[in-house]
Amino acid sequence: MTLLPHRLIAVLAAAGLLLTGCASQKGEPNTQFDFGPAAPPAAAQTAQPVQAALGAIVVTDVTGSSALENERMFYRLSYADALQARSYANSRWTANPLQMMTQRLKTRIAQSGAKVLSETDASNGIPILRVDVDEFVHDFRSATQSEGQVALRASVFRGHVLVDQRSFVRSTAAGTLDAAGGARALAASTDAIAADIVAWLGTLDLNRR
Repeated sequence: MTLLPHRLIAVLAAAGLLLTGCASQKGEPNTQFDFGPAAPPAAAQTAQPVQAALGAIVVTDVTGSSALENERMFYRLSYADALQARSYANSRWTANPLQMMTQRLKTRIAQSGAKVLSETDASNGIPILRVDVDEFVHDFRSATQSEGQVALRASVFRGHVLVDQRSFVRSTAAGTLDAAGGARALAASTDAIAADIVAWLGTLDLNRR
């Protein structure tokens, strides 16, 4: 009968340690990352041809899985368990990745010389660009090598008619094996895909009515 109080004390002590651990983790500061300034792309000389082919376009908000609707930074240890998505404990994006990708895509298209409109500004005949993200993750191929992977599908509509659809994939090697390296690599991959989308849009003759 005397063992019960000792067992109860042990359980309470373990619970106290657990709560203390949670409290200390919550108290640790978070480091926040974004895509950095959207400097004009190096191939700015291509802006005039794209502008002539593109004109005005409606860019809708980028969509994706619910996991990308918060500020957590995800990574994957593909060499150990490719099915498990993990998140950095004390690193966050300043906004969720879907919002950041929407803004960066609009910026890059506008930098190409096109007129970027929102859905509320849309009028009949203005082409609409919709983007759905399949992958946005800091992926570790091995214990010493990682990259920022971005994969998405872009669709262009005129009214309710699909003009064209294409999938884009970009991977950029991370300079460091941490959240900061992943953030830089994902920003670079996003910019590369944005450039790919701008080039693709320029081939669709979207000014044609």
